[in-house]
This record gives sequence, structure tokens and C-alpha cells, in this order.
Amino acid sequence: MSARPPPALVAGAAEVIRCNIAACLPAMAHRQPHALAVIFPQGRDAHGKRAYTHLTYAQLDAHSDQIGRGLLRYGLRRGMRTVLMVRPSLEFFALTFALFKAGIVPVLIDPGLGVRQLKTCLAQAAPEAFIGIPQAHAARAVLGWGRGTLRHLVTVGSRWAWGGTTLQAVTDLGAQPGAEPVLADTQAHETAAILFTSGSTGIAKGVVYSHGQFVAQVELIRATYHIVPGEIDLPTFPLFALFDPALGMTTVVPDMDFTRPAAVDPRKILEAIEDFGVTNVFASPALLATVSRHGVQHGIKWPSVKRILTAGAPVPAATLARMHLMLGPEAEIFTPYGATEALPVSSIGSRTVLGETRVRTERGAGVCVGLPVRPNDVRIIAISDVPIANWAQVQELPVGEIGEIAVAGPSVTQTYLGRPEATALAKIARGETTVHRMGDVGYFDAQGRLWFCGRKSHRVQLPDRTLFSAPVEEVFNTHPAVLRTALVGVQIAGVTEALLCVERAPGSTRTDTALWQELKDLAARHETTRGIDRFLRHPGFPVDIRHNAKIGREKLAVWAQARVRHGQT
Repeated sequence: MSARPPPALVAGAAEVIRCNIAACLPAMAHRQPHALAVIFPQGRDAHGKRAYTHLTYAQLDAHSDQIGRGLLRYGLRRGMRTVLMVRPSLEFFALTFALFKAGIVPVLIDPGLGVRQLKTCLAQAAPEAFIGIPQAHAARAVLGWGRGTLRHLVTVGSRWAWGGTTLQAVTDLGAQPGAEPVLADTQAHETAAILFTSGSTGIAKGVVYSHGQFVAQVELIRATYHIVPGEIDLPTFPLFALFDPALGMTTVVPDMDFTRPAAVDPRKILEAIEDFGVTNVFASPALLATVSRHGVQHGIKWPSVKRILTAGAPVPAATLARMHLMLGPEAEIFTPYGATEALPVSSIGSRTVLGETRVRTERGAGVCVGLPVRPNDVRIIAISDVPIANWAQVQELPVGEIGEIAVAGPSVTQTYLGRPEATALAKIARGETTVHRMGDVGYFDAQGRLWFCGRKSHRVQLPDRTLFSAPVEEVFNTHPAVLRTALVGVQIAGVTEALLCVERAPGSTRTDTALWQELKDLAARHETTRGIDRFLRHPGFPVDIRHNAKIGREKLAVWAQARVRHGQT
């Protein structure tokens, strides 16, 4: 509900603007050449103290130039789709910026998607080049990834029997003394990267990002969170780390398994924070839940941290409250709302959540995700499960009414790679502007704040009303014996009924029978949850591989339906 963005910033605008997202790196290298750009954990010394290696801004700029020249001389070219499967490392940063500088298009896919999803994603991308660690190349060779399209192979590390060349050889190719810096004269609308979604609600889709959308995204983040050069960032999600050089922050790469953020060792996170005086942390809600429980139990503090950004799923208020016990009095936790296709859409701070909106959330109002980030234009439209080609077909809804969340803005992407049917379902033309349907439902309150009510596909349509996941689940999540819940619909005698899957809190001693009765009593006290009286205990919800926070309700629905057939409710 913010002011509409100026036409030149909106995705789809006709103006031709030349920009390259990597231009920020030489600019920062000129401004602060000796500042540390990336710090990477590298074993321990003889006394057990963590050792690190690093690149300054000048070194990262020069190294990425050298790799970029080498890739072009090896045969890669501007616009070529290139799979990048490299673990977070100094090489990951240098390679990514080398690709951006050269105008080569990195294709970034979460390795934890699974063999079938990875093969599907790579088939969609039709890459001509593949840059990866030896294990990635071995999987590619054995499983046939990219067969028929790949022409150039680069191994980061030791090359085995699959041909191609090594990153070291590429770097040597680009080592000509006195060579000109690499920075392609790309246009704002030109493709910069393909970022695949997490696949948490279906097949992962390749989101096409332009250079202009990346630049706009950086500026939105900078302005919204008042980030200044010289800050120290600990990003526990690798892709977010790529914003740091553009923002002038030092990246401290944490020692963790990035595919399992919920299983992070809190002591290693604390170690990195203390070693460098980290000021900013980007983390998933699942990681914050883990470190906050450990922190409160052991009296741990993060006094240097002044800002935490967390995204991927709604953050429980209890997690925010525990985190504040670890932070200084001026620190705040921000929860930007968005998706791979559009980020950030809106944002809210933890002090507002804990001091005001939490009470409404726990009574069934949904989760407040704050005011739209300017200059995004966010609207609520009538729920539909079919494509909407033009804005003239849209029914906008008034304040307080739940509908689909739709957004237009400078960082909103316009298309999915090779998925015209998915693009048609997610995008609406409004003049020259592309509006993205978030796939989520929500509403605006009288103060102009956006409230999230769950995924559109997760709504449960009963004979007399429609239930939305977030408002329902947040009521039940207040029970001390409940860790989290998931609303699903099941068929009983041909009629859809609501069922709540329950993950019990560790250490709870209540019997299921006693807990189910208490949850029925709780449901009866709120309009949002009245009549819900079927519950199933689940040993551990399936979650997305990227953030370990989005619950796999599709899988839970199948699981619950099978148990209903066997009379287990």
C-alpha cells in the first residue's frame, strides 16, 4: 500500500539502463582497498584457536577480474548459462563476481534438492558450462546432468577423468599482467543469474534475475536497514552473502553445514561473532531457534550484533524474545517478508512484534510482516487458482479482507526459466509493469501493515468456511507442550475436515489424550480455530532444505490422510 514506484525502477519498464551488479566491487575496492571483504574459517592452530584466511576488497576485485578473463579465454561468453556448484568459500565469492563481471549467467541450485529435482532443474536451465567441486562433477558425470548441452567444464580442485579444465588453469589464463579489468557493459534488463527456488511447495523453479533487479534489491536492503560500509556480517545463507560486497560489509563465512541450519553448532556461531565483532547476522528462523535456546540456557551474549535479519518462514515470537536476551539494548531483529521472486516486500522489527502484534497473532490474526518496503506497491486481490493475464481481470480487496498478496516493484522478477505455465500463474501484466503473485494470502490492517496468513495452496476449504494455515497454527503454537503445528485437510466420508498435525515440545510429559483435549478447549476460545477437533502427533515435520523452516504440509497431508484411513484419529 506504499506509493507506486517510478516507472524507471519497475520491472518491465521500457527505459534502457546500463548496469552490472558486479560494478559495486571495483567501486568498493577503490573506496576501501585494504578492508577485508571475505573471511573464511581454515582449521585451527596448535592451541585450538580458529584460524582464518581472507581476501581484501582489492584482492577480491583483482582475483575475480583474473578469473573472469580466464573464463572468457577458455571459451565461456556473455549470456552463457553456467551452473555453479561450489561450497561457500573464497573461491565461491571470486567465481560469482567473475561471472557477473563477464556477463556470464550463473545458475545457482541448492544441492540438497535431491537427485531427481537437480536433474530436472539442470534440464530446465540447459547450461553450456559447469563449474563445480569434484563431487559435483562426479555426480554430473554419473547421473547425466546437463548431457547434451554442456560444452565447458571447470573443476574447483583436482580434476579427475571427466575432462575440461581446472579453476587454477583458468586463473592462470587470466593472469596477463596489465590486462584491463573485466566488466561487461550489460543492460539493466539483461539476465544476471538464474536462482532456483527451494522447491518447498513443488518442483523448484528457476527465477530469472536481471542486473537491474539485483542492483535495486541491494539498494532496498541498504536503505531499509541502514547498512553502512565497514559493518561485519555473518550470513548463514550463502546467497545472501553475495550482497555483502555491494553493501561494503565484511563477510565472515560461518563454520556450518549450510544445508542443515537447524543443526548448527551455536558455539561456532558465537566464536565467529567474538573473533570479528560481527554487527549483522542473516539467519533462518530454524537457526535462530537453535542458537537462542542454547544461548538462554548458557547465558550467552552477542553484544557486538546490532541487527539480525531473518527470512524463509514466520519467526515464532518466543524465538524473538529469547534472541533479545542475548543482544544488546539497542539491537533489533528484522523479519523481511518476500520470496526468491521478490525480496524484500515488507519488513517489521522484533520490538513491534513483541510489544504489539504478538498478542493478535496468538489470537488468530495471522503474522504481521510489517509495512511495505518503499517503493514496492503491494495489493491484496481475490484468491484465484488460475492464471490472470491482465490487471483488468483483478478484483482488489478492501482493508481487513484476506486475499492473495501481489507486489510490483524494482526487485520483482518477471519470469521463470523455461516454465511458461508457472510464469502465467504467477505474473499479471499491469500496463508495462509486471505484478508478482506471491503465492501467499494475507490482508492489510487499518495502519497499512501487511499480515501473512499462509500459502494459498495450504488453505483448507471446509463446507462452511475457509481456514488459513498461519492464523490457525499460531493459536495452537502457544500451548507449552507444542513445538509447532501444521493444518491440513483430510477427506472423511467424502467431506473435507480440518486436521492438525502436532510436533510435541521436547520434554513434554502430557499424554496425547490429555493434550488433545487441551487443544480442543483452546480451539473453542477463538473464532479462527473453532470446531477443530482432530489431531495427530508427528515425530518431526518435513521442512525445506534451504531454511529448515518451511513445513512440508503437502507431505503431511498425505501422511495424515493415510492415518485417517486406518482410524488413527
